[in-house]
Amino acid sequence: MADPRFFRKHGPIKLGEIAKLAGAELAAGVDPERAIEDVAPLETAGPEALSFFDNPRYSAALGASRAGACIIAPAQAQRAPAGMALLLSRTPYRSYALAARAFYPRQRPPAGIAANAMIDPTARIDDEVSIGPGVTIGANARIGARTAIGANSVIEAGVEIGADCLIGPLIVLSHCLIGDRVTLHPGVKIGQDGFGFAPDPNGHVKVPQLGRVIVGDDCEIGANTTIDRGAGPDTVIGAGTWIDNLVQIGHNVRIGRGCIIVAQTGISGSTRLGDFVMIGGQGGVAGHLSLGDGARLAAKSGLMHDIPPGATFGGIPAVPMMQHHREVATLQRLARSRRKGEQDG
Repeated sequence: MADPRFFRKHGPIKLGEIAKLAGAELAAGVDPERAIEDVAPLETAGPEALSFFDNPRYSAALGASRAGACIIAPAQAQRAPAGMALLLSRTPYRSYALAARAFYPRQRPPAGIAANAMIDPTARIDDEVSIGPGVTIGANARIGARTAIGANSVIEAGVEIGADCLIGPLIVLSHCLIGDRVTLHPGVKIGQDGFGFAPDPNGHVKVPQLGRVIVGDDCEIGANTTIDRGAGPDTVIGAGTWIDNLVQIGHNVRIGRGCIIVAQTGISGSTRLGDFVMIGGQGGVAGHLSLGDGARLAAKSGLMHDIPPGATFGGIPAVPMMQHHREVATLQRLARSRRKGEQDG
C-alpha cells in the first residue's frame, strides 16, 4: 500500500470499471461488481488488491501471489493461480498504469496565490492557478488556467506557460514558451544562455543567444534538467516528449514528438532528433547531428555520426548495434586468448 502521508487513494473501484479504464477485458467468470481497494506488486498484493504480470521472469511471483486480481496477457493467463480474477490485456503494463492512475489520480495544489509571491502587475494570470510561496513572476509573463507553480520558482519576463501545467519548486524559466499539460520537476532550468562563443587566444568572445525554448504540449521534464535557449533559431522540445532527470540539452537542438531521453544524457548544440527517438542513460550526442525517426542510442554511448531512421546504435564511438556486439565479442575473445597464452607460458 502506498504511504497515505504522500499519496491520496481513490477507491474502491469495481472490476468492470477498472477493465474499461484500463482497456482490458474481464476473463470468463469474473464478477464485474467485485470491488478492488488498491494496487500493489505481485509479491505484496492481498486479496483486495490489483496487480499485473508482464514479464515471464516473474512467473514464480505470480504463482505465489495472493493478489485478488491481476492484469495479464491472454497468452499468459494459464500461469495465474486458481481463484485470481484476471483482466486480459495485450499490453498489461500499460493497462496497469491506467488502472493505477485511477486509484491515485494526480494531485494538484489548491488554487490560490501565496501572500509573499511577487507578481509583476503586467503579468497575465488565468483562473484557478496555484502560485506557491516565494514565487516570482516577471513583467508580461502569462500563466494559463489551472496551472500550479511550486515554491520559490522564478518565471522571468515574457515567459508563457499554458493551461494545466505542473511547475515544481525551485524552477527558473526564461526566454521560453511552455505548452499545455506540461510537467516540470524540481530544479529544472529552461531558457538560459546557450554555450556559444568565438574562441580567441586573447579571450573568448560571447555570441549573443537570441533564440527561445519552445516546449510542446504534454511534455514531462525531470528534476535538474537544463535546456539552453537557441542562438538564433529556437531550441524545440516536441509534443509528448519525456525527459528524465539531469539531462543537458544544448542550444538550437530540435527534438521531435514522443521522444524518450534518459538521465544524464547530453545533447550538443544544433542536433536534430526525429519523432519517437530514444536515448539511454548517459548517452552523449555530438553537435550538428541527425537522429532519424524511431532511432535508438544505447546507454553510455557516444554518438559522433548521424543515425538513420529506425536504427539502433551503441558503444563509444557509437556504431550500429550488431557491429558493436561483434566488436565487443572480438575483444573478449582476444582477452581470453591472451590470458590463456600467459597461463600456458
